[in-house]
Order: sequence, then C-alpha cells, then structure tokens
Amino acid sequence: MSTRNLDAVFAPRSVVLVGGSPRPGSVGRAVLQNLRNGGFKGPLRLVNPDYPDLDGVPASPDFASLPEPPDLIVVTTPPHTIAGVIDAAGAAGARAAAVITKGLGRGPGSLRDQAEQASRKHGMRLIGPGCLGVLSPHVKLNASFAPQALAGDLALLSQSGGFVSSTIEWATAREIGFSGIVSFGDMADVDVDDLLDHFAIDRRTRAIVMYLNAVSDAPRFLSAARAAARAKPVVVIKGGRHAAGARAAATHSGALATSDAVYDAAFRRAGLLRVADLADLFAAIETLAHVAPTSGKRIAIVTNGGGLGVLAVDRLIDLGGRPAELSDATIDALDAALPCDWSRANPIDIAGDATPERYEAAVTAALADKGVDAVLAIHAPTMLSEAAPCAHAIAAASGRARGRTYPPKPVFAAFMGSETAPRRILEAAHAPFFRTPESALAGLMHLVRHVEAQAALVETPPSAPESFTPDPARARAAMDDALNTAREWLSPTDVAEVLRAYEIPVLPHAVVDTPEAAAEVARGFIRAGSAAVIKIVSPDLSHKSAVGGVRLALDTAEAVEEAARAMLARVAARAPQARIEGLLVQPHVRPDDGVETFAGLFDDPTFGPVVAFGAGGGAVEIVRDVALALPPLHHGLARELIGRTRVGTVLAGYDGAPAANVDAVAQTLVKLAQLAADMPEIAELDVNPLMVTPQGAVALDARIRVRLAPRNRRAGPANLRLAIRPYPKEFETGLTLADGSEVLVRPVRPEDEPQVAAFFRAVAPDDLRQRFFTPVKEVPRPFIARLTQIDYARTMVLLAIDQRQRILGLAQIHADADGVEGEYAILLRSDLKGRGLGWRLMRTLIRLAETERLRRITGQVLAENSTMLSMCRALGFAVKVDPDDVGVRLVTLELGRGEGARAVAE
Repeated sequence: MSTRNLDAVFAPRSVVLVGGSPRPGSVGRAVLQNLRNGGFKGPLRLVNPDYPDLDGVPASPDFASLPEPPDLIVVTTPPHTIAGVIDAAGAAGARAAAVITKGLGRGPGSLRDQAEQASRKHGMRLIGPGCLGVLSPHVKLNASFAPQALAGDLALLSQSGGFVSSTIEWATAREIGFSGIVSFGDMADVDVDDLLDHFAIDRRTRAIVMYLNAVSDAPRFLSAARAAARAKPVVVIKGGRHAAGARAAATHSGALATSDAVYDAAFRRAGLLRVADLADLFAAIETLAHVAPTSGKRIAIVTNGGGLGVLAVDRLIDLGGRPAELSDATIDALDAALPCDWSRANPIDIAGDATPERYEAAVTAALADKGVDAVLAIHAPTMLSEAAPCAHAIAAASGRARGRTYPPKPVFAAFMGSETAPRRILEAAHAPFFRTPESALAGLMHLVRHVEAQAALVETPPSAPESFTPDPARARAAMDDALNTAREWLSPTDVAEVLRAYEIPVLPHAVVDTPEAAAEVARGFIRAGSAAVIKIVSPDLSHKSAVGGVRLALDTAEAVEEAARAMLARVAARAPQARIEGLLVQPHVRPDDGVETFAGLFDDPTFGPVVAFGAGGGAVEIVRDVALALPPLHHGLARELIGRTRVGTVLAGYDGAPAANVDAVAQTLVKLAQLAADMPEIAELDVNPLMVTPQGAVALDARIRVRLAPRNRRAGPANLRLAIRPYPKEFETGLTLADGSEVLVRPVRPEDEPQVAAFFRAVAPDDLRQRFFTPVKEVPRPFIARLTQIDYARTMVLLAIDQRQRILGLAQIHADADGVEGEYAILLRSDLKGRGLGWRLMRTLIRLAETERLRRITGQVLAENSTMLSMCRALGFAVKVDPDDVGVRLVTLELGRGEGARAVAE
C-alpha cells in the first residue's frame, strides 16, 4: 500500500494528454473535451506527434518539447505504445499516469507488465490500464470520459466504469458532489487499498463509496479498509454475488460457504457498510450526503396517510429498527397542536388534510422527545395538503432542533408526489429526500448499521488464548503421519488428538477391525448406562451417512455386532472403491439431550482461514443455517457469530426447554479460530454434530483434511494466510526500571480506553504540550478511542503497566502505507521521570520496528525538549532543524546498522 505521488493524481500542477484524437466519438477526443470543459486551472498540454494541435490546443511532438515536467499524464494511445509513453514521461519528470487504454493483457511479459515496469523504473504511479479515468472536482479536473461531477465530500472508487458514469449522473441530478472519483481498471499499480489510504486522510472526504468485483490481497485490503472505516463511513457494493455459488468441498463448512458469504464476513469485520444493489447504494449516498451517522434505532414517523405509516413501521421492523414510544410530554404537546382525532401513537397520523403547521408541530415534538433518535416525515399528495409548504415546515422544524441538540437528530423525508420543489427545500436543510418510505428507511438504517460496523472494529482478538492452554506440538504430531505420507484425511484417532490438544471435548471412542471387536468395545459403553454408535472409517467417504455408514442407539452388544456386519456389506455394495480402515465405536448421545450444531474451518482462496458455525445434524446442507467469521476470534466475536444464526436462538431456550451453554459453544469457536492460526496445514475441518447441552458442548463427530502449507518463521501466528492480524502477544515483555521496579510492556487493547484516559489525566499540562505541540487541557475521547482501537498491521501502541495495573507510559509507532518508515511518539506520567522508563520504552520501540522490518524511525521533537533530544542522539538518531518550523527538530534513525543497532543491542 502506498499513497506516494497520489497528490499528482488528485491535485496535479499540470496535466498532459497523450493520444488525443480529432476523430468524433473517439476516447481521446472525449477526454480532451472533458479536460477543457472541467475548468482545470493548471497548464493543460498535449503530446501528439501526428497533429500540431487538437481543437485549438497546441500539441508537442514529445515530452522533451514540453515547457515543464507534467505531474499527471492521461494516456489513450494504442496498447503497444503504452510502456514507451510511460517510460518517456517518467524520464521527463512525470509523477503519475492514468492509462485509459484497455487490452494490455496480463502476466509476465504482457503489455500490462511492461507498462508497470516502466512506471516503477521512474517511481510513477499508474492508474489503470483499462480505466475510465480520474475526476477531482475540487480542482476542476476531469481526466476521464465520464460526465462532469459536482464538488462535494464523497469519494467514489470503482472497478466498473459504467458504475461510475451512472452514479455521477444520479448524484448530479440531486446536487450531490464528490471529493474524488476513480475508475481503477486493471490495478497494475494503484489499487483499492492505496485509494482507501488516500481518501481516509483526505480532509475534503467525509465518506467513501466503493464498487468492487474482487479483492486481490486480503490482508492489505482489510488493513486499509479497517483504517479508513475508523475515520469515516465506507460503503461497499460488490458485483458477482452469486457467480461462484457453493464451493466444491468435502466438508459441510466448505460446502456451505459461498465466496460472497466470505466477502460479507470480511466486510463486516472491516467495519464496512455493505449494500446489496444500486437502489440501496443510492439510498446510502443520499443519506451520507446530508446527515452524520446516528446510533439510535428508535424512529418516530410523521405521516398524513395512516396506511403509509403502518407500512413504514412494518418495513422499519424488517430492517432492524424500532418504532419509538412517544413520551407523555410528547403526546401532550401533540394534543395541543393537532386535531383531536390524531393517532395518539407512533406513527403520528396527522390526517390527509395536514397543513404545514401540523407537520411543523409534529416534527418539532418528535425531535424533542428523548426517546426518539430520528424522524421520518411522510407526505402523500392530496388536494388539501400542498407538498412545498409542508416541506418548508419540516425543514424549519429540523433547523430549529439542530440548533438546540448536538449531535442533531436526523430528519428523513419521503414525499410521494411528482413535485420537484420539496427535494430542493429539504436537501437544502440537510434532510435526505426519498420518493418512498421504504427507501427512506433503508437510507436511515444505513446510518445505524455504520455505527454498528464501527463498534465491530474495536473487537480485536488476541493471537494466543488466555482462557485455555492449547498444545500445538501435540496437534502437529497428530497430523505428521498424514502429512508425511501425503494422506489428506486424518484418522478418527488423530482427529480426536488434534481437538483434545485444543481442549475441545470429544467422546471416548475406539477404532476396531471386526464386528466382534466392535461388540466388545460397545459392552463397556452399554454397561455405563449408554447405548452405542458405530461408524464406518474410510478416507474415501466424505459423508458416511450417505452410504449407510452410521448406526445410532444400539443398546446391546449383539445389536452392535449385527449392525456392524450389515454396515460392512452395505458400504461394500454402495461404495465398492472405498478403502475401509475399520469401525469406530463410541457412546450414543440422544438428540433430546441437547441441540445439534456444527462448527468448522475452511480455507478461502481470497481471505484465508474462515470459521463457520450453524445448525448441525444430517440435514445441515439442506437447512443451510450458517454464519461465517474471519479468525482470530475472542469470546465476544464468537457470541456475535452464534447470534447471526437461527440455531443461536434455539440455544437460548424455548417452550420450556432449558437454555444450552452458549458460552461453551463460543469457547469452542475461539479454540477452532486459534487452531486455524496455529495450524496452516488444516485445509478443512468439520465438527458435526457439536452437541450443546446446558452443561457444555461436545464433538460427536469430526473430520479434518490437511495439506502441506508454509509456516511463519517469525514470532506471531503460524498461519501466513490470516487476513487480519491479531493482538500481537509476542510483543509482551517485562522491563526493570532503574529503581528495580518491574513493569509489563504490552500492546494496547480496545478495553484499555478508561485506563489510557486516566493516564493522560496524570500527565502534567506542560508534558502534554510537548507531546502535542500545543496547549491541551484534556485529551479528547475520540483521540483516545483511536489510540486504543488500532490496526496492529500498521500502528503499534505499547503500554507500560505497573503491578497495580496503572499505565506509567505510552509508546507509539505508526508505519506509513509503504511499510518503510514509522513515526514514533512517547509520553510518560509526569511523576515518573528519571527512572529510565523513557529510555527503555524507546529501545523496545526500536526492536519492534526492526522486527516489523521498517527501514527507519522518524519523529518530531520540540527544540526545548532537551531530554528527548539527548536520548535520541544517544540512540543514534540524526537530528536536524525542521525547515518549516525552527522550534521543532526532526529526528531520524536508520534501522539495522550503525549506532542505533548497537544501542539497541546493549
């Protein structure tokens, strides 16, 4: 990921079009017309050896003839010329290129590869090839063949050029503008990750809207998406939701998980707001363009049509919202302002002859109610209720409430007539406008889901468990025989060993060779008060029940022996090619003893390991009650996963049936997620059924398929395919201070927010000033939230904690998007200076940066902060005056060599 030189794309000082054409209808001519008509203020030049000018714009024969190096070149020449054009432009000093030409192919040696190599040679950024182009409305740049767009605060990123054009047309008709628009085509260089990083910190962008077909690098995408979603709403619509269908897999986990379901789990974990179709997307854009996110689901509905209000309530509940309960004070206020026959409930029916005064009074009263989070105002056209005056009344009520309440409660409007005036009136008052109540409610609930998605971002699981003690070596030993002999499926005994190594309860069992041996083993289970179960053991049978390979509830040894003989004969007839390795015997658990669920793992081609949970039993693939999550997990995330299934509701108890032990299920999912992190060799795993009772959860049957896989040789999770970096427990360490006291240094967690806030309150104002370069009375809560809710892939915050669990110091390093340079910051409690904590934290940061393979550490230090500057010099930092502020010193440490490395080693 890199935002390097993207300023040359979105705020270029000069633009050069290469390949413009006088031919009507050509892409080159359309781009030239857009560049000219857009109003770009900088130099606009042409490079074209075939024409002295195009449409009155003089053309240069080559880049060497230009009066100044171009920031951005836009290329529409034939495919075979692209690499040469980029090479020549880079040699002339160009910093970025948007290649609209398509058909460059893929793979080593392709024209696309040659173009990419040429851009890398000169450090240029490359948008495309095969893209619609770039629009930056605030600098009046339209370097595309898309329609002109208005300036605004939404960024639009898309893998589809047609989607860009359609969205611009829709938005322009509603006076909605954009901060930047990119159709990124084949993504030879600049991809969606880079663009998310750019717009996440762009001050003109308040929200980001994306159209995606696919993700090419899941860890990079999720790191960028999580970082962007922390800063602002990110809405995504994905094409090809049903293209892949169910995956071909031998386990239920794999078969139940479509590619789109995995994308949905990934978007959810990244905090992105996913919408299903264009109607939903446009509702989200309309909403984001006019109001800030709201977390409340309690909606008051004001309507001049009772039936419309009832339908709106139905739809609100379908979407997960709640009709607000009106307070007595609100009802009294409405009694005084409305006719006596008003509905006296929510929806607030103000009758078909509703006047502007009624709308204003009803919306005002609803917004003043503490039990109301947002208001939907519905207007149906009648001869007795004019639309425009009612719109003015709603806008006036909304404006007055905005001045009294912060954050303001949003007002949504659904005007069902054909008049255009109400839209202008209401959108000018920052009230999103829709033509139906259903679309208005969809837009409103997008705001609520965005806040819920933000909450998901604080859920950062540990990389190693704290509530159980797995034995990875034991699990690996159980898989070694299969891996060494190229056998895909583990034996039942090895499966049980792997699960036991991660403290997942399994039933006792034995694998025998003959029906007589099966009967002998079964006697022990029957004497203990249980019936027996027998199952065929074969690496060639994915689903044993399908060939009659399972018998349950056998209550005598004789019945077991008879059933075993019949099973062997039946399987031989139905699956004659299957290799039979024996019979598994275990105690029978009655179905009415608990709830049958399933839990599993599979490896997705894009996002790596995925955890699956749902309803279990023989009909698991027919019922298809499944939810997915990306590992690692902790207890809260696991319970949320369970809650997204229908069987999760069953586990809570019903009709007198006792509640099952949901915590045991959640803990099992956490253990499976940890198993996925530790064992990249596991390709698929099924526990079906996982029987859940009020006492706990036990695996009645399980299968594991393995394959050879590379392992991480560095500290941290063994599985290199984890898409989300977990809490890095490997960075926990102990330090001894100069006075002999011991402190624990560990990465920050989201739940540390209260303690971090208390830490800042213990820092003297002057120390805060030196840290933030400005007087600070109190560190704001949003800053503390961002500091504790970090993405460990690019930001690391270390806390020094004493034995009384007080935070004594805080050290932070934030890597740039290229993963090359990290900026550090350190702050200590003011009463702890002189104990050597700052020095030790700094050395810990340096070691961490080298582990993360950063090349250098940088920082800014006030010139008056002599203690910090002395420490930096002692550790090998170069110190120089900031050319933009003589009161600041810039400090830099090159890593892996020189004094810095020696100081760290001491």
